[in-house]
Amino acid sequence: MREKRMSVDQVVGELEDGMTVGIGGWGSRRKPMALVRGILRSDLRDLTVVSYGGPDVGLLCAAGKVRKLVYGFVSLDSIPLEPHFRRAREEAAVEVSELDEGMLQTGLRAAAQRLPFLPTRAGLGSDVLTHNPQIATVTSPYGDREELVAMPALRLDIALVHMNRSDAHGNAQYLGPEPYFDDLFCMAADRAFVSVEKVIDTAGLTVDAPVQTLLLNRLMVDGVVETPRGAHFTSCTPDYERDEAFQKVYADAAADPDTWAEFSERFLDGSEQDYHDAVDAFHADRREKV
Repeated sequence: MREKRMSVDQVVGELEDGMTVGIGGWGSRRKPMALVRGILRSDLRDLTVVSYGGPDVGLLCAAGKVRKLVYGFVSLDSIPLEPHFRRAREEAAVEVSELDEGMLQTGLRAAAQRLPFLPTRAGLGSDVLTHNPQIATVTSPYGDREELVAMPALRLDIALVHMNRSDAHGNAQYLGPEPYFDDLFCMAADRAFVSVEKVIDTAGLTVDAPVQTLLLNRLMVDGVVETPRGAHFTSCTPDYERDEAFQKVYADAAADPDTWAEFSERFLDGSEQDYHDAVDAFHADRREKV
């Protein structure tokens, strides 16, 4: 089996301006944030981002990396609306395709199955179709003659996901309560890269966890990046929960350009290790003040 270990910078080097990038996870949960931060440090532009969005979407919009956004929602979970996304949406700074969550899932599933579209009831009777006039309906060829949404495939150039652990070949595992749709993101993409908390031997993946937690197999994955705390400040249960204190500072900083510039300089302008060192210092300061 092929060794697929890569660095964050090597993965980012595989991206090009104008690509369609799918980002796994869900809101502020198990996002591949180390890879997102790698994109922030790059010169990439004009990306189309497909996501059940969280701070991944907010940060990329704030950095001017996004041309178009395809999403089911963009939330920080405990903070309902991602503040950078809200500003980008209000100012029409990015092109958007707002989808029902089920429609986005169906679009990924169609792409994963190499189909041009899949029928779904999701979106019927809503303004989703009004605001996405390019999405057509189709009539069932059977006796019911039901009208259904013909959700087009959401084909991705690149998928980026984060898992709890994997082997060096791309067999990757989640250990929390939800798989989300990371497997669909990977199968919908021409190439997929997974960051993980820890790379272990293949045999160890099923020693203390059931086999169904192996969400990704090596045929779905082109590169593996070992990035401890690589989903921070989103959650990666059971390794760590969402960093609520840091998330609040992030959201508060987003409300003011000067404060955001200070936040970026402190946390985002350096390397991935610089980021974690700054986060650790932030929490040490908080503990001293208690």
